[in-house]
Amino acid sequence: MVLSTSLFFSETALKSMVEFRWHGRGGQGTWTASELLARTALDEGKYIQSFPEFGPERMGAPVTAFTRISNGPIRLHCAIYDPDVVIVLDNTLLKTVPITAGLNSDDNCIIINSSEEPSVLKENLRIEHGRVWTVPATEIAINILGAPITNTALLGVVAKATEIVTLEGIQKTLKGRFRADLAEKNFAVIQEAYKEAKVK
Repeated sequence: MVLSTSLFFSETALKSMVEFRWHGRGGQGTWTASELLARTALDEGKYIQSFPEFGPERMGAPVTAFTRISNGPIRLHCAIYDPDVVIVLDNTLLKTVPITAGLNSDDNCIIINSSEEPSVLKENLRIEHGRVWTVPATEIAINILGAPITNTALLGVVAKATEIVTLEGIQKTLKGRFRADLAEKNFAVIQEAYKEAKVK
């Protein structure tokens, strides 16, 4: 099934590899989100890669993580320079990191932790191709978790924007990764972000 807000998801499109680039700051769980997405995709029968790109950066410094998901074996072993999807956990990075680099297709999308309307960010970032998704991930996380931990909220929007994994699959992954109460709360964050995400 192809939805109007979906990236790909005809049967043909699913045969190709989808590449995700995550931007966050040290301590925000950027790589954890990448791993959770990859683990869910693996459990749902796909081939995956997930790896970070950072050195000895201190807490709060910009970090990047990458996810590849494919229906066939993945033979690439390098950073992702032309992503299909970019996810931004911390919107302060929009002013300091070239988060739109490599986004040059109408099939691309960028998912941003922001309470701004997607149309506003699309104009401010001068994005000419693809879709922009926004979600108030920090607010959602504080309301449910009591802390500004935004990585799982963004994972919920990834599921909505791309349909590459299911919410049920993410829930199963969370249960295998966290103790029961944390898994339940994080899944509540994901469901709320899934519901509140906007696109332009």
